[in-house]
Amino acid sequence: MSTPRTVDRAFETALYGTTDDTLDTAASLLAADPTADAELARRGGEFVDAAWRRGWQPADLVRIVRRELDDPHVRLVAALIRARAPHDRARGPRWAAQLDDLPDAEATPPPRTDRFSHATAVLELYRLLLRLPGLEPLEMGAAGKGAHRASGDRPESRALARIRALLAKAEATGYPEEAEALSAKAQELMARHSVDEALLAARGQAHAASPNAPGACRIGVEQPYEQAKALLLDAVADANHCRAVWNEPFGFSTVVGFETDLEAVELLYTSLLVQAEAAMTKAEAGQRAGGRKRTKTFRQSFLAAYAHRAGSRLRAAAEAATAGNGAAADVDLLPVLASREAAVTDRTERMFPETTTTRLRGVSDEAGWTEGTRAADRARVGRRRPLP
Repeated sequence: MSTPRTVDRAFETALYGTTDDTLDTAASLLAADPTADAELARRGGEFVDAAWRRGWQPADLVRIVRRELDDPHVRLVAALIRARAPHDRARGPRWAAQLDDLPDAEATPPPRTDRFSHATAVLELYRLLLRLPGLEPLEMGAAGKGAHRASGDRPESRALARIRALLAKAEATGYPEEAEALSAKAQELMARHSVDEALLAARGQAHAASPNAPGACRIGVEQPYEQAKALLLDAVADANHCRAVWNEPFGFSTVVGFETDLEAVELLYTSLLVQAEAAMTKAEAGQRAGGRKRTKTFRQSFLAAYAHRAGSRLRAAAEAATAGNGAAADVDLLPVLASREAAVTDRTERMFPETTTTRLRGVSDEAGWTEGTRAADRARVGRRRPLP
């Protein structure tokens, strides 16, 4: 029996079936034929290539495999992605960063397993990859792709380096008031940086790495409490001239905006989420000390309130910084920003012609809402100057 035929028979048995019996039969076929391993790996590369053609990216595959399967499957899909990377075309710095962030198999070597168990895991992974639907493509065409490749060669701007440093301090401090103040300062710098980029683009002086057209990226929105986390991401995106569309089944939001703003959203959302979860843990400890048990509704309500209040403060900080930049530059920013906002809206509507509104569930705990609002508003405490 030829090796391809062994793999074909296994696939016919397992990939299009839904029962454990078919999976066991196919895994037995593969386990009994060691010469099939190379062909099995080659077919895995084809599944990965097919996922790229359907709009998926490395981080998306790792995320969906982690949500639907287990750690051995995550290691397998990461290995397949790495194996395909040298044969793939250049896809820009975001893609390259996702490849760099793949789980490191050497850091956490897989447990030793028998051939049958390994074959079963491979078939479970391939069954999932085979059934992935198409996603909205993020690439914009030749001009956009060329610009993104160029951006991979430039060093990080001084503004982004300062923003990153501020957010790192906000995450590290044990004082909520200081964390809030640092985050607000980071948002202020983000807004100024965004205005600077908009003005350069409007004057026709934009760097080749900043295409004068909006792009898009996907940001993971992980369980649990993913609705409240999606709300926080939406608030951060809105404050930074972007639009976010949440895909609940696959655990991510697609954020549409200009490159500088997308970078700001990724940085700030990640940092605020870390800060929100730390503040929530502290608030829960206070609740337990008062004799109340920790509840899911408390945490959901806390994060929803945090997102709502943080969004208001971020927008206020961004508006103040934008107004200040316009005055300093002695230019009317409204037409420039309105043009960019229209471009972002147009790109979003073309990517997502049909969207629905989701009602936030589980926000019914008054204490959770109050504590979440306080956590997002701590900068008003003490002698520190209130934030805008």
